[in-house]
Amino acid sequence: MNGRNVVLGVTGSIAAYKAVALASALVKAGALVDVVMTGAAQRFVTPLSFQAITHRPVVTDLWAGGEDLEIGHVTLGRRADVVVIAPATADTIARLAHGLAGDALGTTVLATDAPIIVAPAMEPRMWSNAATVANVAILRQRGILVLEPDVGRLASGYKGRGRMPEPDAIFDVVSGVLARGVSLRGRIVVVTAGGTREPIDPVRFIGNHSSGKMGIALAEAARDRGASVILVHGALSVQVPAGVDARPVGTTREMADAIHAAVEGADALIMAAAPADFRVARAADQKIKRGAGSMSLELVANPDILASLASWPGVKIGFAAETTDLIANARSKVAAKRVHMIVANDVTAEGSGFGADTNEVAFIFADGRVEPRPLETKRAVADAILDVVASALQQPVEPSTP
Repeated sequence: MNGRNVVLGVTGSIAAYKAVALASALVKAGALVDVVMTGAAQRFVTPLSFQAITHRPVVTDLWAGGEDLEIGHVTLGRRADVVVIAPATADTIARLAHGLAGDALGTTVLATDAPIIVAPAMEPRMWSNAATVANVAILRQRGILVLEPDVGRLASGYKGRGRMPEPDAIFDVVSGVLARGVSLRGRIVVVTAGGTREPIDPVRFIGNHSSGKMGIALAEAARDRGASVILVHGALSVQVPAGVDARPVGTTREMADAIHAAVEGADALIMAAAPADFRVARAADQKIKRGAGSMSLELVANPDILASLASWPGVKIGFAAETTDLIANARSKVAAKRVHMIVANDVTAEGSGFGADTNEVAFIFADGRVEPRPLETKRAVADAILDVVASALQQPVEPSTP
């Protein structure tokens, strides 16, 4: 982040005080931080607080210029490597969605080609209001990264989704965007993660050992490249990252429904989840008592989610967790599921099993190529997968046919 230009927009929310901590973290990481404050923001925190931390003038007036600012908002917008608006009120989001330029922040946003990150802060009902939902959708369609607000206690005393993400979480998003560029800016990428759970009775289920780490790494990596990420996930052992649209599910059929809804209008689907292949034919309504004897379960097949999307025109990446005949089994899935690539890994190999932080995989492409990769972190695997996705979106490759 050393020497990178960050514009930090601060708007009128009680969470404005957290923006001081964010500015401090960015400066400590070596960024050159220019703060733009709305009039309402100055009711919660003073420009002097930011100036003391950034050692740079704070822009508060559309008409004010500085010695090094030809026309303040234009210059800031042009030289910015990233624009971060934290906190972003419902009013600010509405203004951005409609391109209003009545203050220094609005004009700076219109004058920049840099990636834009928005960290909302508002009351839960304001966040869920149809107007805000529509405005957020507009921003995301334009390639602006709108983070999901946190759930917790708000200044009003109510609890719900509306808290600005914590400064360290926003800092991580900014770092990722600056490090990875914007190869997926304006794209919608659906990522699946974790395992599904098929109920036996109200307290027991059939599941698997999936931790969700690979899917979470993919969601973070896609987010950092500027994509709007929809994360459809089952059970996870890791946290959902900031800045993604998380849609939790329980069973494989619920995951199938959520994915079919999510891919409408999306550009790519990366199926890193481990949906259960079978479910109990008739789950019990009440807890099954241990009794004295054995218990038999009748299992029926769950839908093959990826195969059901064979005709979907976006870029499709599948995963194959195998224990034998890795390449042969993966090749058969490439054709059967009509995907652009299968990521195959032997889950019995050291460092590649469920829950590990590393993975050793092979990429099997629709054209027959096989690209083995060394043991590496799951984030490194994720970045390599997204290189393939970005390339395919630039030069679409027809998936294989059965």
